[in-house]
Amino acid sequence: QVQLVESGGGLVQPGGSLRLSCAASGTLLGVPAMGWYRQGPGEQRELVAGINSSGRTKYDDSVMGRFTISRDDAERTLYLEMDSLKPEDTAAYYCNFWTPDDAAWGPGTQVTVSS
Repeated sequence: QVQLVESGGGLVQPGGSLRLSCAASGTLLGVPAMGWYRQGPGEQRELVAGINSSGRTKYDDSVMGRFTISRDDAERTLYLEMDSLKPEDTAAYYCNFWTPDDAAWGPGTQVTVSS
């Protein structure tokens, strides 16, 4: 019932910035907690940032102070502002619920940080 489509990825140099968007369509029950996940080469998918219905945020230590998650519920869009990007941030980025719905994973958007 829920479709999530990520966009905004690309190639960026270390220290650069990028803003990712996640557009939701279909049925959303209430205002669920959402998160951004990433999966780097040969790595497990991990939650890097989350935001609940009240706007409270949580970040993985690896991105703390560099990434900012936000949401626009009226537009049904989740954002991830990424600053001071590092090569280790290179990954496919996905959005999903805080408790992931396996059926809701989108295609992801690739972020590559390289000189």
